[in-house]
Amino acid sequence: MSGLRLSRSIRELRILLCQRSAASAGAREFITEHYLGLKTENPNTPVLIRECSEVKPTLHARFAFGKETEVDLTNLTTSEILTKLKALDDTGLKQVATS
Repeated sequence: MSGLRLSRSIRELRILLCQRSAASAGAREFITEHYLGLKTENPNTPVLIRECSEVKPTLHARFAFGKETEVDLTNLTTSEILTKLKALDDTGLKQVATS
């Protein structure tokens, strides 16, 4: 379980994935292992999981002022996805600092 505390710069996270494709295997594993900890540490941040057949796995982050960033999760492992999420959080902090 992940205890990743996100900054307030991230307003919403959305994970899109396929229920069966090999390309989404890491995203499915990430959700199984880290969703509960992520929601526990960030109760006021919506974390949305969207499953759709044959969709490319992606992570979308919405920041303050309506800015959105999309990260491709195709064939990534759980640890790689966690690294991408931390990088998104850092990006959000930089956006807030420059606004």
